[in-house]
Amino acid sequence: MAHYFSEQPSTASRPGSVDLVLPDLHLRLETDSGVFSPERVDVGTRVLLESVPPPPQEGDLLDLGCGYGPIALTMASRAPGATVWAVDVNRRSLELTTRNARTLGLHHVRAAHVDDVPEEVKFRAIWSNPAIRIGKQALHEMLTRWLTRLTPDGVAYLVVQKHLGSDSLQRWLGEQGWQASREASRASYRILKVTR
Repeated sequence: MAHYFSEQPSTASRPGSVDLVLPDLHLRLETDSGVFSPERVDVGTRVLLESVPPPPQEGDLLDLGCGYGPIALTMASRAPGATVWAVDVNRRSLELTTRNARTLGLHHVRAAHVDDVPEEVKFRAIWSNPAIRIGKQALHEMLTRWLTRLTPDGVAYLVVQKHLGSDSLQRWLGEQGWQASREASRASYRILKVTR
């Protein structure tokens, strides 16, 4: 079975598009099979984008697990002076995000494989609908790897379904020394705010 967190999806390409409609913007995004939620913008992603405060207007921002780009492209639309890194392991996702950014004229989006982001880049904000289904250990390793790259004043917002372990993830983050609080809760999703 092919997963959206595979580097090279084995699923045959089935191009499509979705509309991301938010109070402040409307983006038409190209999608394809083999990526996360290709038929519609995932509810968790929508809850995140409708709940978080505006991103910092400059510096480096990160969408961790970008899929075809709804979070990264929203960040880029809301923060035209920032550099937005759209990071994923899935090569098809990165191609889609690159094309969507180009189509929308968002030239400050950099779609990059997880191993291709320069180590010296630190993030003022991380927004993520993390791939919970990769398993707890892999999730913890991924979050540790990227949260440690927050700037001292940086903030991460993670959206996690309650029944997929948002409360235990919040506890784990606290045990690792992070400040983790519930920023919002809607439609069985929690938005966790994470700071140093």
